[in-house]
Amino acid sequence: MPVPVVADLETILQERDACGVGFIANLRSIKSHTIVEQALHALGCMEHRGACSADDDSGDGAGLMTQIPWKLLKQDVPALNEATTGVGMLFLPNDDALEAQAKSILEEVVSAEGLKLLGYRQVPVVHKVVGRFAKATQPRIWQVIIEGKAGQTGDELERQLFIVRKLIERAATAAMGAAAEDFYVCTLSNRTITYKGMLRSAVVGSFFKDLTNPDYETAFVIYHRRFSTNTTPKWPLAQPMRVLGHNGEINTLQGNLNWIASRQSELQHPVWAGRESQLMPLCNAAESDSANLDHVAELLVRTGVDPQEALLLLVPEAFRNHPDLMKEYPEVVDFYEFYEGLQEGWDGPALLVFSDGKRVGARLDRNGLRPARFWRTADDTIYVASEVGVLGDVISNAANVVAKGRLGPGQMVCADLEAGTFAENAAISRAVATKQPYKQWLSQSLRRLEDLSPASYPSKPAMDSATMLRLQAANGMGAEDAQMVIEGMAQAGVEPTYCMGDDIPLAVLSDKPHMLYNYFKQRFAQVTNPPIDPLREGLVMSLEMRLGGRGNLLNPGADTYRQVLLNSPILLETQMATIAQDTQLGTKTFPITFKARLQGSLTAALQQLCADVEQAVKAGCQCVVLSDRVTQSAMQPDVVPIPSLLATGAVHHHLIRTGLRSDTSIVVETAQAFSTHHAAMLIGYGAHAVCPYLAYETARQWRLSSRTQSLIKSGKVSCCAAL
Repeated sequence: MPVPVVADLETILQERDACGVGFIANLRSIKSHTIVEQALHALGCMEHRGACSADDDSGDGAGLMTQIPWKLLKQDVPALNEATTGVGMLFLPNDDALEAQAKSILEEVVSAEGLKLLGYRQVPVVHKVVGRFAKATQPRIWQVIIEGKAGQTGDELERQLFIVRKLIERAATAAMGAAAEDFYVCTLSNRTITYKGMLRSAVVGSFFKDLTNPDYETAFVIYHRRFSTNTTPKWPLAQPMRVLGHNGEINTLQGNLNWIASRQSELQHPVWAGRESQLMPLCNAAESDSANLDHVAELLVRTGVDPQEALLLLVPEAFRNHPDLMKEYPEVVDFYEFYEGLQEGWDGPALLVFSDGKRVGARLDRNGLRPARFWRTADDTIYVASEVGVLGDVISNAANVVAKGRLGPGQMVCADLEAGTFAENAAISRAVATKQPYKQWLSQSLRRLEDLSPASYPSKPAMDSATMLRLQAANGMGAEDAQMVIEGMAQAGVEPTYCMGDDIPLAVLSDKPHMLYNYFKQRFAQVTNPPIDPLREGLVMSLEMRLGGRGNLLNPGADTYRQVLLNSPILLETQMATIAQDTQLGTKTFPITFKARLQGSLTAALQQLCADVEQAVKAGCQCVVLSDRVTQSAMQPDVVPIPSLLATGAVHHHLIRTGLRSDTSIVVETAQAFSTHHAAMLIGYGAHAVCPYLAYETARQWRLSSRTQSLIKSGKVSCCAAL
């Protein structure tokens, strides 16, 4: 199993998408070239949703996904057996030696897997329609035809071809080094194929001669025009991918990638017969957000999960406080709550079209910030597009339209080409949610902290004022912090705001000591501006967190995990005590301190902390508490707390690298967190919950001070609990 690689934010920010997308599908599974022609026309109308390079001719990317055009391919290979053959679309290096090496790697893998390579087919293209910049990196485009093992058909053949492609990717990386980037398998399947490239929408049909051949027939097409934000476009990143076409951005990408990296060693299912390690690494931060989401969706689909279910669990709708959902399909709440413990949502804005070759559908994320229209005609053809009018027949074809609508936030539609049915969101959700007894599984898997420890806030101080002042000084809390931040929150119940700008020097440029938190600033929100938070956007956001191991996403069941649900990541001291003593979680507390004025002591302390946590997690600890709490008698000038943010990040990433992160949760009990920024930083760098005990103690002593008592009695202060 490869060592999980932590996702780097700078790498991720280089790849983002915002595009035009849609699909056309015939419910009667009637294959025709007309569908391809319509898709090319619709794609041409999406040109304004894509982007071009400075030459105004090299598109960010455009393409189609269709069923494999067997009729066309049999002109070159008449003896093809459609049931047992896979077809791959290849991008090969534009160099004779490297092309030969790439083909050699492919052939070695195919042979080693016991499959038969029937031959190659060079895809006929028209080079002159490619833009100048795109032509500089244009690959040689080939198709490869592979016959499966005896008896391999359907889903089993798809899994075999998936393994072959993954092995080719690993072998190419090992043998070709940096040149492996120019060897890309677009698709390798018995059902679907993609024709794509760094092209403008209008020239996709002109570039790929196959697409204008009347013998190119299919019952569905997914089409996509890419707008690549903050990146240099690449041929492999054009869409559709292997399962998905994506319009939008995944704003939770860094977290998603790191969670996938941390749990990929635990992804197991009997259908893979112990070969799961050959499918890893699953994601790659150097690829686009769309490509990485496609990797995860593809693994689920190849494992046997229906694509509708895969998209429901990967991109869940906002299921709490949703009156229509509770009225029409309440069963899905248990489904979402169960999978919340296994898989973090890939949060948009995102419109996703998807297909496994048998079903074609579209999913809009919970925010609903990407448009999607759908309509059905009298000949049982389903159309989905980012906008209406893509076929230019809104008026002329109006009499043919028998149904139409649009996707709302968190909704899905799906056309089943085998069953000949078209389902909308409520029916899909109900069908998926009733496949398994999720309510029963949930009752066995999840406990609620509010049931284990009713929230209570101690009214008496836990220490004298002198000890509190020493702790404040030792942990970077100044008089201004206590008065303007903590006392302000305790009095008003909201985070403090100021009328003047923050004109102090950046921490990294300052000659004054700063807490580690001050070196970080909130990232600019590319899409969600004004900011979305759980107070203003309660329908689509939640503060709920879970403690405990995550479990195996590929093989869920009643015993997959045992977790505790928190209504908020901010814990009261009584709740902290309950969690610290929980035997089911096997909670273990680790002090975070180091010897001051000793060269290398901080590094050594962090390394020892990570080693101790790793050993505990391997022994079954599902909740790690990092605590800098000390008693008055234990306070020593030469023993100081490790910055809690540093300790949290170190443990979090160490557990990712060792493949143990999803086996446990991290709670931080710290005197060093006393503002919303501090709490957000700790959670952002791996903590599931935070107990800011010194902030609570400061608020208590302020509340019980004679000055505050007088202000309360005179009505000048209305006291409330902020944290």
